[in-house]
Amino acid sequence: MDLLNPQRKDLGGGFTVSRLLPAAGRQGVGPFVFFDHFGPVDVGPADNHDVRPHPHIGLATVTYLFEGAMQHHDSTGALQRIEPGAVNWMSAGRGIVHSERTPDELRGLQRRIHGLQLWLALPAADEEMAPAFAHTPASAIPEIEVGGAWLRVLVGEAYGAVSPVAVRSPTLFVDITLGAGDAFPLPPAVERAVYVVEGAAQLDGEDIPRGRMVLLAEGDDAMLSADADARVVLIGGTPLGPRHLWWNFVSSRKARLLQAADDWAAQRLGSVPGETDFIPLPDKRPT
Repeated sequence: MDLLNPQRKDLGGGFTVSRLLPAAGRQGVGPFVFFDHFGPVDVGPADNHDVRPHPHIGLATVTYLFEGAMQHHDSTGALQRIEPGAVNWMSAGRGIVHSERTPDELRGLQRRIHGLQLWLALPAADEEMAPAFAHTPASAIPEIEVGGAWLRVLVGEAYGAVSPVAVRSPTLFVDITLGAGDAFPLPPAVERAVYVVEGAAQLDGEDIPRGRMVLLAEGDDAMLSADADARVVLIGGTPLGPRHLWWNFVSSRKARLLQAADDWAAQRLGSVPGETDFIPLPDKRPT
């Protein structure tokens, strides 16, 4: 198996994530250039895992929860409660600022959070598009049964099911729930990768190591199976070429990262309505 190993990253306040992309020797899979798995973690009444306003350019973010809730707020004015099963797609384009906070009614309560956040590169022609946010509720995501497994087609198309989430390039993102004895061939894409979120699964009969990402060869009719309950995500699509990544910025042009850094330092990328605090620019600028 061609495997990617996770890195543990502390996002602040003791909130750690498992980061699979970007990885050493592998920037992305299809258009995906960033993959964070957070939780499952029990959050105490005194814990504060809020992410203060911060900027992005040149990318789209996808936030997908298995458990818990988050409050998204951004500089376009979008204010959205994020709940399990929904797909939340934010296109940064030429620049957006957003915060991710605990909903007010959950503050001070014992709670559990578990989910994924992914970034996708935008096609070069769309990197300077107007920023936007789109929420697709869980009820609008197509669900199908294949080989005994239950698939939610979050983004893209698989087995005739088409997600309503609008994309800028061919993209595949599928949430897969398997039970003992379930098995099916994975749908095609130019590039694909599989990640086991919970439980244990096999690819062509070989165990997928927990917490690691398996890269699939193009054209490989890989068979996904499980001998016990498991939850797996499949990502993929058409790669968009190399990108420059620094802090929260992605671009096909390195000079654009320098401009974005200057813009955030001067607070020219916008602000989240009603919020005055923000995450400052890192001391070390891109060169």
